[in-house]
Amino acid sequence: MTDPASSTAPKIRLRGVRKSFGAKPVLQGIDLDVPAGESTVVIGGSGSGKSVTIKCILGLIRADAGRIEVDGTDVTGAGGAQRDALLRRFGMLFQGSALFDSLPVWQNVAFGLIQGRGMKRDEARAIAIEKLAAVGLGADVGELSPAELSGGMQKRVALARAIAANPEIIFFDEPTTGLDPIMADVINDLIKQCVRDLGATALSRHLENSMIAFVGQDCRFLKPVLAGARQEKQRGQEPDDQERRHRDVPTAQSIERLPQDVRATEGPLWANHHGPL
Repeated sequence: MTDPASSTAPKIRLRGVRKSFGAKPVLQGIDLDVPAGESTVVIGGSGSGKSVTIKCILGLIRADAGRIEVDGTDVTGAGGAQRDALLRRFGMLFQGSALFDSLPVWQNVAFGLIQGRGMKRDEARAIAIEKLAAVGLGADVGELSPAELSGGMQKRVALARAIAANPEIIFFDEPTTGLDPIMADVINDLIKQCVRDLGATALSRHLENSMIAFVGQDCRFLKPVLAGARQEKQRGQEPDDQERRHRDVPTAQSIERLPQDVRATEGPLWANHHGPL
């Protein structure tokens, strides 16, 4: 269930979402509520299903079971015009920035406006320069190629592209991967500022050690239900060290808002989910 303090329906809601690749289960009945206008962070180790969760929401991967809603509308099997309309509401910052090497920076930022929305190039260029300014880059950067930019500047350009169409929902795929701690803090601050200015809903995925960079945002986290440890306990065995560390953790159906003075937490944290993600 969601936080009692939340009186509105979530922007994104997942219920019982499952996904397997062959005989390998990845998502096993995940529940996730992403409140409107807030930043939700999914944290966990590599290969634990964070990217698959986002891809299921985007429709890049079709879930095997469960329900995915955006603003209360079931989009689990959306296709054709419905999916196109849905994607226009999304922005995405990819882990590796995913800039087009053959295009100058401003065309990278304006790519979705020109190719996806049929906007005239002059109008799209003006918006691209405006969004570059929003992430601290001058108009002259718009004429450079991605190869001429540092890693931090490429992340800024990718962020400018993610917000170019003023999306309602923005996904961030490990946005600070590969950056030094100082630049990672700069990018995180820019992300928080841009999301706040747009009034957008944000869903980010991070490795466990990335949590510290997001402390201070209005984020919601859930600890995992330790299924294996709980089963041992039910069989009369003593809980292991991991179970002891999480004995006061809420169940997967409950949600808590972490205090802003939290700086680190033992063990993985997960957004609202059943089973191993």
